[in-house]
Amino acid sequence: MSSFDKREEAFEKKFALDEEQKFKATARRNRKLGAWAAEKLGMTGAEAEAYAKSVVAADFEEAGDEDVFRKVRGDLDAKGMQSVADTEIRAKMSELLAEAAAEIKAGK
Repeated sequence: MSSFDKREEAFEKKFALDEEQKFKATARRNRKLGAWAAEKLGMTGAEAEAYAKSVVAADFEEAGDEDVFRKVRGDLDAKGMQSVADTEIRAKMSELLAEAAAEIKAGK
């Protein structure tokens, strides 16, 4: 195996690891976002956990974060919580993604 082939293989492995970590961080962020939204919606215990899982599942509808945002926004609206601004939800999504990525990187 040439030096170039070894380097290419290393880059491919790094890319695969990075993508796996991004996926895990996004799923963790979505679970945390679900827990945050569940608290706002007055849910606790098993109901809150089930809701958090439904937010994670919502991410598989389409690429990107819009499906998750729409789910949370829709559920808040359905409970009459229009006072929670779109910018607050998006800011929380960004905050929780950074938190989740740091946890994944730290091996938590």
